[in-house]
Amino acid sequence: MQTRSILLSLAAASIAMATPAAAQDAGGDRVNMVIVYGDDEVQPPANADEIVVVARLPESERFRIPESLRFSSDPANTAWAERVEAFEFVGDFGALSCSPTGAAGYTGCTQELIDIAYGEKREASSVRFGQLIAEARAERLSTIDEDAAIRQAEVEAIEREYLERLERERAAPVGDETLDSPAATADREVEPLALPPES
Repeated sequence: MQTRSILLSLAAASIAMATPAAAQDAGGDRVNMVIVYGDDEVQPPANADEIVVVARLPESERFRIPESLRFSSDPANTAWAERVEAFEFVGDFGALSCSPTGAAGYTGCTQELIDIAYGEKREASSVRFGQLIAEARAERLSTIDEDAAIRQAEVEAIEREYLERLERERAAPVGDETLDSPAATADREVEPLALPPES
């Protein structure tokens, strides 16, 4: 009798445990998971037969890669800067390396000193002065075309005025005839040039 009561209690317990699982399998509510950023409203709104689970994230996360995908130990996701830095130190010994490791490691020390000297020269104050001088020169030369065009216009105006004055003088009457006529120039006597006395 005792076994029968134990079996009945086990059967009742199994039925009681199976009831919630059977309810979920039978109809169950639909679950909709939504991520919302900042103060945005939940879209779409929940219906009567569904459960909406809302994950509200700060506004700063809206256009970022999801946090679960940001960090990966996969070598394919290594940044190029890190790869280059890793390659830079591979085999950094031996000839032309300026290291005490490997044969002829001392041979690269001269080149390293030269590189340091050129780096200091690039950052020196004289280079800055040279840059300032180049900028001032470029600023001055930027207006040279305009100035040249103004000067050219002035020179052309002076030349035009000079040619007009020559034309007026040639056209002006000298006595009965004008200077332009060949007869007037043929009849005129030409005075000899007076030379300075010899000392």
